[in-house]
Amino acid sequence: MGRVTQRRRALVVRADGSATPRRETLAGEEPLEIRVNGRPLAVTMRTPGDDFDLVAGNLVSEGFVGRADELAVMRYCGGAVVDGTNTYNVIEASVLGLDPASIAERRVVTTSACGVCGTTSIDEVRRQSRFGAHEPEPRIPVPVLLSLPDRLRAEQELFDSTGGLHAAGLFDAAGELRCVREDVGRHNAVDKVVGWALRDDRLPLRGTVLQVSGRASFELVQKCHLAGIPVLAAVSAPSSLAADLAEEVGITLVGFSRGDRATVYTHPERVEA
Repeated sequence: MGRVTQRRRALVVRADGSATPRRETLAGEEPLEIRVNGRPLAVTMRTPGDDFDLVAGNLVSEGFVGRADELAVMRYCGGAVVDGTNTYNVIEASVLGLDPASIAERRVVTTSACGVCGTTSIDEVRRQSRFGAHEPEPRIPVPVLLSLPDRLRAEQELFDSTGGLHAAGLFDAAGELRCVREDVGRHNAVDKVVGWALRDDRLPLRGTVLQVSGRASFELVQKCHLAGIPVLAAVSAPSSLAADLAEEVGITLVGFSRGDRATVYTHPERVEA
């Protein structure tokens, strides 16, 4: 498998004219081809590691699966070989009862910055979830909500060495961490968390909070919607479309969650002041 990090020679230059050679640690980024029921679905750029979680979460995000028993098997393809070595960059997934035509319609190449590139029309951007988020729970005390960015940051081991990875952490209403994943793509980090939950038969993720290290984009709200996550908190700003979707589907959307304050954009009834 490709390495999660890579060492590289670099030159640090300063305003005073000095320059210092040093070795830097970079976050790994490699393509992962996802095949479903023998058909190519997508190629996504990701940080190697937790690849089965990533594929499972991607299938939830595409609306192909919602229960663990629908995902029959996943395996690395032995045919993905370079110079006699398996690259571990192709995964075949078997999904029960899936219409082959739906796979062909979604076939795309995505980048580490894009989470909705698998759509073939504007109408497909908004996908229906099997799990509603309109229940009143969880009720999250403000001190717990404000503590989540620091708790997530404390778990970002790869960020400490590279400075170049996003993270997503799943917490319960008491602030207890359930799962954390890192990746060069923020949507990949979320897919890895959702995939972990699917594989552990935990969907829908009611009563949870997803804390992310970047901004709250439309695709992250949609991923929460499809996984049944009722609260999404981000350290940076949401987009207008993210707020519109969160309002529509019943998700509490929090932005600028840093230090001693946060901004609640939608469904503030879940936040206990």
